[in-house]
Amino acid sequence: MIFVDPPAWPAHGRLWAHMVSDLSLDELHAFAARIGAPRRAFDRDHYDVPAERLETAVRLGARLVSSREIVAVLRASGLRKPKHTVRRSAPPVPD
Repeated sequence: MIFVDPPAWPAHGRLWAHMVSDLSLDELHAFAARIGAPRRAFDRDHYDVPAERLETAVRLGARLVSSREIVAVLRASGLRKPKHTVRRSAPPVPD
């Protein structure tokens, strides 16, 4: 199932929500595509979704939950990826 929290995080002149899956990242990516969220909106384990896409997400089946519930869903699913565990690619080695 897909979960989304209320838009509460300001950035770039908009309010943003988080969208997660309790099943898989594949499910999350597929649902994000259905609501028109670009892949660049994906951040480790969730999508950042602008407020104007929230209604579409809920209409298509996302469950609106609190921000605390979003974190609980991610932890329970095993999909939570804290920032410190994400590996960044090494900078290119100069010739």
